[in-house]
Amino acid sequence: MGLKWTDVSDIVVDLDEAHPDVEPSKVNFVDLMHWVLELPDFRDTRERCGEKILEAIQMMWIEERED
Repeated sequence: MGLKWTDVSDIVVDLDEAHPDVEPSKVNFVDLMHWVLELPDFRDTRERCGEKILEAIQMMWIEERED
């Protein structure tokens, strides 16, 4: 079925695996959006993405790294 923008926790896991050397707090939203769109299991459109979704992804990614 594939990931959609609302699958924030799954997206974060995949991003963390794809970009282990990146500091999530330093990623700009443009790069973050492109990275999500490039995930192999991602099946949503760019048009459904918004700043709030990107912020949620980034915040959860930061929290994931702190654990």
